[in-house]
Parts: sequence; C-alpha cells; structure tokens
Amino acid sequence: MMGSPSDEPSRVVINESQHRVTVKSFRLGKYEVTFTEYDEFCDATKRRKPDDDGWGRGNRPVMNVSWNDAKAFADWKGCRLPTEAEWEYACRAGTTTAFNTGDKISTEQANFNGIKEPYNGASPGTYLAKTQPVGSFQPNSFGLYDMQGNVRERVHDVYAPNPTDGQPLVDPTGPATGRDRVERGGGR
Repeated sequence: MMGSPSDEPSRVVINESQHRVTVKSFRLGKYEVTFTEYDEFCDATKRRKPDDDGWGRGNRPVMNVSWNDAKAFADWKGCRLPTEAEWEYACRAGTTTAFNTGDKISTEQANFNGIKEPYNGASPGTYLAKTQPVGSFQPNSFGLYDMQGNVRERVHDVYAPNPTDGQPLVDPTGPATGRDRVERGGGR
C-alpha cells in the first residue's frame, strides 16, 4: 500500500490517499549518495560542486543538488532515479506503519529535528542540526540506510496531488509533465 491511512497523524489529505501499487524488481543503493561520490561525478563532468553548508563532505550525503543534476548523476553511474512508488516500497520495507520503524520515529532512528517535531507522541529527542555520515542509523529490514531523515531524496516523479483517486497502479511514474518534482525522505 502506498499513501497513508486516513487516521494517520499529520496526514495531508490532498496527496496521501492509500492505493495498492505493484512495482517490478529494481535496484537501489543501500546508502544515500555521498559527497565523495558526487564530487567524483563533478570532476569527471566539469560541473560545479554543490555547497556542503559547512557541514562537511566525504561520507555525508550530498545536498543542494537540483533534480536535473541528480538525474545526470544517475545517468552517469548507469542507473536511474527511483520512482516515488519504488522509493516508498523500499522505505517501508514490508511494513504497513507510518515509518519502517513503526508508528513513531525517534532521533535514535533517524536524523531530524526531534525537539521541534516529535511525531505521533514520540519523546522529544536530540537535534543534531546538520546531516550525519551515511549509515549512522540502523538500516530498515531491506538493509537500506537513512530512508527517513538526514536529506531529502530525489525521485523520478513529477508532483501531482492525489494522482490516483485510490485506484491500484502497476509501476506508476507520475505525470509526464509538471513544474515540481517529488522529494522523499525529509531533512536538508
């Protein structure tokens, strides 16, 4: 199931209706793309390196990258950006709860502002105020790290509010055109 149940806290009615989605087999890196990887791409393609906001490069997830540059990086690696449905399937890792960690999430499980934004009655936690090196938190049951928090993650899809009206879909890719792209994961 993609989307959220109508009784989930903080649900946005306009774009979260639940619907069944089937996705074909796909591959996804187990970590977010790091500055080290992205800087190599920039050097090879003579692109300007994105700003790290003074938080550090190396093994931290790359940020401040446009959708076009994220797609160019994926193409350069011989890959592609995941669809939103693929990303959500990978993130949920077989769970039906709000997060792959359950109905609550803590700052022990993901990097986010747990002081300002505790979710669904979770205890307030630590606010690290910057990205953390990839793999700093436990992976989900599919072995994927940092699917929630740390940085926003680019996906293939163009944003469309409530695109399905709850109808089941097979390998959806979102609308063909539009102004905004979907971002998942949350964070910087």
